[in-house]
Amino acid sequence: MHIPPHENNNKPIIDAHHASVPLTYFNIVKLSKGESFTYAVPDYETCIVPATGCIDISIAAKGTADLHFDKIGNRGSDVWDGEPEAVYVPTGMTAHLTCQSDNAEIFIAGAQFAETLTPFAVRRDEIDLVQYGSDDTKTHRKIKHILGQKQADKVGRLLVSELFTVGTGGWSGFPPHKHDTDRKPDETRHDEVYNFRFRPDFGFGMQLLQPADGGQGDAFHITNGSTFAIQSGYHPCVVAPGYEMYYFTILGGLSQRPLVQYFQPEHAWQIEVIPGIKDMIAKFK
Repeated sequence: MHIPPHENNNKPIIDAHHASVPLTYFNIVKLSKGESFTYAVPDYETCIVPATGCIDISIAAKGTADLHFDKIGNRGSDVWDGEPEAVYVPTGMTAHLTCQSDNAEIFIAGAQFAETLTPFAVRRDEIDLVQYGSDDTKTHRKIKHILGQKQADKVGRLLVSELFTVGTGGWSGFPPHKHDTDRKPDETRHDEVYNFRFRPDFGFGMQLLQPADGGQGDAFHITNGSTFAIQSGYHPCVVAPGYEMYYFTILGGLSQRPLVQYFQPEHAWQIEVIPGIKDMIAKFK
């Protein structure tokens, strides 16, 4: 499902218990210096990631003292301008955000999860960076895992990462894969949500979505700020030559946090020729 760029007025783009992707939650909050935003998402753990700007965050739980995380975020003009930082907000807790920079754009990612864990921050030096692919295979990418393998013992079902093309043009999410059916050990059910950015911002790409039965798929024109929610099917994407592509990625698992991708059989041979892709696959745990 493609949701074109629009002003969401700090209201969820993918709300809790969404009809298509109920395992995930996504909001974009925009604040100016001194402005605040408070939220709680019952039944969902969330992660606050400034796309740009710097914020202070306090987290409250019933019957306990507030926890404070100051000066989260360091990026200026866009998502290419520095490393991400984040705060994990457990299920059942309320988060209060206050903007400390002139402006801030903040992603809030969530996954359905019943238990209440412990809040924590992810600073820039705790990001797990993976680079794989090659210019020759048109698959050169960099992934910054914000809630990845390093945080596996502190998070319920939520995986959060940022994916960048390396250089301009090229494919991502390739070879085509899906994760819409719980049939371990071959595949897990994970709902997924992307938010795209391009540099320059008038760049564009295409998100492909092919049915799980291998039938004819659809192509969607994605631009700066497009959101795409993936309920089922194979879903590679591509950016036009001359432009860099970024997408913020949220994965929510049904029965476990580690992601098991099922690669489309006729294209799976390319796993053997794309440099470093097996290490990349192993990081979504």
